Amino acid sequence: MMKTEQLSLARQIDLVFKELQEELSGLSSGTVFVQIRNNVIGKFGIRHLPLSGRKGTFAAEAEGLTSDQQASFRLMALESLKYKRRWTHGEISYEFAVRQGMVIVDATLESNYNMANLMIRYPRNSQSEAQDQFLG
Repeated sequence: MMKTEQLSLARQIDLVFKELQEELSGLSSGTVFVQIRNNVIGKFGIRHLPLSGRKGTFAAEAEGLTSDQQASFRLMALESLKYKRRWTHGEISYEFAVRQGMVIVDATLESNYNMANLMIRYPRNSQSEAQDQFLG
């Protein structure tokens, strides 16, 4: 059995969209997010845009993404990975909506770094005195 960390990030994104297929078929807008640690997707899901309620009830979505719209969405998500540079930890959010029968997607790539990792990589005693004086 293959482990998640053995799969490319693109293949992991593909699996995310396969898992979310049924949920996306009931939504016409929202945000798909994937949280990445060491280039492995851990948590993922959909943040739904606010539901509109009136007179004590919420109206159900009229229709969600079609299979063609989902395929287009998945391809755009895979395409967005070309803009991920160097970082291994972070989150990618795909805000989507159907407009005039087409799915529109805005991707936000967020990198996360940990100061503790920098302190291990660049120990204080390896810095010059001039840098210490400059940094205060």
